[in-house]
Amino acid sequence: MMKKVLFVCLGNICRSPTAEGVMKALIKQQGLEKQIFCDSAGTIGYHEGNPADARMCRHAQQRGYNLTSISRPVAADVDFRRFDLIIGMDQQNIQDLQALDQAGLFSDKIVKMTDYCRNLNVDAVPDPYYGGEQGFENVIDIIEDACNGLLAELTHGG
Repeated sequence: MMKKVLFVCLGNICRSPTAEGVMKALIKQQGLEKQIFCDSAGTIGYHEGNPADARMCRHAQQRGYNLTSISRPVAADVDFRRFDLIIGMDQQNIQDLQALDQAGLFSDKIVKMTDYCRNLNVDAVPDPYYGGEQGFENVIDIIEDACNGLLAELTHGG
């Protein structure tokens, strides 16, 4: 059965599209396109319809990742049912997702991205939007680590 993963950040233009792009690249490398599907969304719809942030795209491209997602807000009524895992990038994203799940029916699906990190000891994927170039590199470092951990868990149970 196909596993479905939704990556979520605030505006769905920096962190979650990067997680989607990195994860899709790992899935493709391992030939798992029929086993794992991933998408991304934001907790707000401010950037709806826009591609990923150009700076984020540039940094991702330098590492061989193509960010093709178009920003959309989380559609709680559909996404909570459709996806097996809903992965927030920081504690605020987690709280916003929990608030969207008013009845608490899907709390077991809501997890934090950094819970999958194997090498880095961090508790959030920081938003690089207002920072400098190094912020984007840091985001990719964390996401690569977390996506590798996530893929290991999805394919081998840990």
